[in-house]
Amino acid sequence: MISEKLLRPKSIVVIGASNNTSKPGGKLLKNLIDHNYAGELYAINPKEDEVQGIKSYKSVDELPQVDLAVLAIAAKYCPDTIDVLADEKGTRGFIIISAGFSEEDEEGAALEQRIVDKVNQVGGSLIGPNCIGIITQEHASVFTTPVPTLESKGADFVSGSGATAVFIMESGIPKGLHFSSVFSVGNSAQLGVEEVLEYWDETYDPETSSSVKLMYIENINNPDKLLKHSSSLIRKGCKIAAVKAGSSQAGSRAASSHTGALASSDSAVEALFRKAGIVRCYGREELTTVACVFMCKELQGRNMAIITHAGGPAVMLTDALEAGGLKIPEIKDSAAKTALKEKLFPGSSVENPIDFLATGTAEQLGDIIDACESDFDEIDGMAVIFGSPGLFPVRDVYKVLNEKMHTCKKPIYPILPSVINVKKDLAYFLGRGNVNFPDEVLLGRALTKVYYTPKPSEEKIILEGVNVTEIRRVIDSCNDGYQSPQVIHQLFKAAQIPMVKELVVANELEASQAANEIGFPLVMKVVGPVHKTDVGGVVLNVNSEEQVKAEFNRLIQIQDATGVLMAEMAEGTELFIGAKYEPKFGHVMLTGLGGIFVEVLKDVTSGLAPLTMNEAYSMIRSLRSYRIIKGYRGNPAVDQRYFAEILVRLSSLLRFATEIKEIDINPLLAKGSKILSVDARIRIEK
Repeated sequence: MISEKLLRPKSIVVIGASNNTSKPGGKLLKNLIDHNYAGELYAINPKEDEVQGIKSYKSVDELPQVDLAVLAIAAKYCPDTIDVLADEKGTRGFIIISAGFSEEDEEGAALEQRIVDKVNQVGGSLIGPNCIGIITQEHASVFTTPVPTLESKGADFVSGSGATAVFIMESGIPKGLHFSSVFSVGNSAQLGVEEVLEYWDETYDPETSSSVKLMYIENINNPDKLLKHSSSLIRKGCKIAAVKAGSSQAGSRAASSHTGALASSDSAVEALFRKAGIVRCYGREELTTVACVFMCKELQGRNMAIITHAGGPAVMLTDALEAGGLKIPEIKDSAAKTALKEKLFPGSSVENPIDFLATGTAEQLGDIIDACESDFDEIDGMAVIFGSPGLFPVRDVYKVLNEKMHTCKKPIYPILPSVINVKKDLAYFLGRGNVNFPDEVLLGRALTKVYYTPKPSEEKIILEGVNVTEIRRVIDSCNDGYQSPQVIHQLFKAAQIPMVKELVVANELEASQAANEIGFPLVMKVVGPVHKTDVGGVVLNVNSEEQVKAEFNRLIQIQDATGVLMAEMAEGTELFIGAKYEPKFGHVMLTGLGGIFVEVLKDVTSGLAPLTMNEAYSMIRSLRSYRIIKGYRGNPAVDQRYFAEILVRLSSLLRFATEIKEIDINPLLAKGSKILSVDARIRIEK
């Protein structure tokens, strides 16, 4: 638990303090002094009586009682130092910036564990080791710069990497992004990203707490805790964005089915973030741009007005917004449109983008914003592009923009790219509590990502029509490995997942009998090999008993064949559903177009089981191939409600069958309101 003595200590000691501010212990003490820490401040340096004007003790044994200790000494000295602080000095807050612990070797890990055990024993709070420290409203216990001026309504930020925390602050501050607190958790020996998130959730006050939370994560140790507290915060009115690094495909385990090849830890992260309602970012600039979007009023619809005096940026912004699913609607003919045009210089355009030319005035900008705010009902938000070639003053424009951003109900996103030519005017604008988006394309991508990130899912499992007792009976009776079509049929029947009629046969006579029972045309597939098409193991449009016999005799000769599956012929749009069990996360659901497209296009979206209908809809609609699912060029639309329902049913099945490590339905064939599973594989490990 994060204690008051860590966040609001009445006394702090810097162990390893130095007069040399190029050393971590020296810079850390300087930051505490420069940023006006108001409590008692002590230093430990065995060679000095005074460090930077602060009384210095030779050892921790000489210290008075102290709330928080910041250690900048060699790793090997840290455990004994903490023993004295915890047992004799009443210290309950600890920050270790030193490296040389679990990130280095087993000996370092043992030192780290000894420290954690002692801190836990006394009910203390530990940040680090191997971190830059923390910045709160009361103290700046970091050895780096910049140290931002904190505001209660700025962003709370936690990072697993100290250097990255610095770079993210350096990215955000020039945009006008303010911070409320900064936590660098390093090795997360006791307190990590999840514990900081838990603290934010449990102490959240809508009147005084920041509603913007930012995270840089390298390892998710407790997905359930991350999901619980991020979802809770967002339901309370917060907005959360995060970068999760280190999720490349190279780190995923090789597997033999489509899903095993596609589902990686990154799919699990994507699914977790989708379920929680976290906006996922992939770099520093994107994270801070999304944070600045959070700082603006919330966009309530998809229709944006672009107000500009420069054509190129307006074109690039239009492309970015449209590519992300937002709209730049043409302004409808109206008296208000005519009246606005009369206020602008000849040659100005009042279509959309609204171009008031390079000679446009501050007054004209105000008129355009007022029209978008009050007269143009089709507009939900505004992006204002205004730079300067440095030929004339622009302060009056920035004054108008500042006023409108604070008074308009619709959000305004300022794109002020002249960060050099009108540096002082930009500083004036940012100094009024505004943010700036110097790159219009980054804004377009961030705004669409924020708008389309789903809200946190409901906390329930949908079990209507899912026979849990039967699912458990089937699973308990199975052996490990890939399962027979009979087992798959039993499980799908228990969850009401539709399948084509199928029979597995072992000889020519059984094949003929199955053909008569199912009816022509037929599909025949070899049973045994994983990728049937690679070995010529699938035959479509079998239309006679003679063809049944001939194909059976060919298929049964394929290497590793254990039988032949006879199935009814189905047709339609090929879809794919899969799932893979990820340790700590549970089952990660995947969906997309099926057949070979899942391998070639890799256009899949992920969700974390169990799914709700809203989550399933979000997965389907997030596919790049969604236009095909909606119906395209004469091809009928897929029944999205039924498709989503199948996803939800499968996720509920998996919730009660964690022994299923991989499941792969490829393809499902969808034609109108009919969707049938044509081929499925299930692998069980108990």
